[in-house]
Amino acid sequence: MRAELLQHLREITEEEKALLQGQGSIQKGIYTSGKDFVIDNAKLLERGHLIELRPHTRFAHFPKHRHNYVELVYMCCGSTTHIINDTEQIILEEGDLLFLSQSATQEILPAGREDIAVNFIILPEFFDRSLSMIERDNVLRSFLVSTLSNGNPQIPCLHFQTKNILPIQNLMENMLWTLIDKKPGTNTINQITMGLILMNLSLFADTTLQSRAGNYEQDLIFRTLKYIETHYKAGTLADISAELRLPPYYVSRLLKKYTGHTFKELLQQQKLQQAVYLLSQTTLSADGIMEAIGYNNSSFFYRIFREKYGCSPKEYRTAHPLMSKGAFVFVSAQIRIKSTALLVQYPITFSIRTNTDYFP
Repeated sequence: MRAELLQHLREITEEEKALLQGQGSIQKGIYTSGKDFVIDNAKLLERGHLIELRPHTRFAHFPKHRHNYVELVYMCCGSTTHIINDTEQIILEEGDLLFLSQSATQEILPAGREDIAVNFIILPEFFDRSLSMIERDNVLRSFLVSTLSNGNPQIPCLHFQTKNILPIQNLMENMLWTLIDKKPGTNTINQITMGLILMNLSLFADTTLQSRAGNYEQDLIFRTLKYIETHYKAGTLADISAELRLPPYYVSRLLKKYTGHTFKELLQQQKLQQAVYLLSQTTLSADGIMEAIGYNNSSFFYRIFREKYGCSPKEYRTAHPLMSKGAFVFVSAQIRIKSTALLVQYPITFSIRTNTDYFP
């Protein structure tokens, strides 16, 4: 992280000054108007905004509370200790991300001067727009977003260790700059950035998503969803069950419990998502696409496609024409992280005006 950004986040806030002068405890009135300690987004978000940034308050124990929004904690440096739902302790280290759903309770032990974390206050609608801007969907990413926005009680939080994943660190720093700078009209930029963060978390989930104590089932779910994403053409419940060394009925029951869908339904969802991607991004025929996603019965394929999208594959392609060669717009950003220059290019179909003042 750039030194000037870290220095800005290191500054002592008015709330922290009061604590250092002997105030003694967190003033709940800053965060809520209710009797129960539910942090209210209306207290923290500017009107019309879907996301806001707030440095974590250091030097005091932050008592047990909930949020009426989705919270993302990003650990800039040092560490903080979080107690989730009274029983689970999570220690965030530099570069870690912690997503908390609205169903989770959280308690935070006192942080020191160099333990710098930032809290992103995010309304659920923010994730809806982020997902809609992602060109190619998959079951794992959809599951992540639905868990966070809908408050899945089965999974109250998601902890990712991303210190060594430079694309994610770059994107997080970009979003920090944008929210601190507070230029008007940046909601869309932040939603796009969050969409890219979710795509990267999905891509690296098997190495960055941390196992949570007593949450063996969650680990199995993510491994199964990752399997569906990468083996949609010929994957079977029997194969993933054998890989997990579990009986098929047990894996099927877990999927239904956590996602509301069976293995067969999730596999079909991934196949169809791949089909629409190929329809809009390639010149493959409908029959070629059907074969590419693992179907050999054209009547079945056309029927389930129409049920899902309300049109035939041909009609879908007409409504989503293939962009001509060279029509993609590439946005390049050269970002220095710890004196390392990294060139990142994302193909996108919209234009972004960047502020080059931050990256001379």
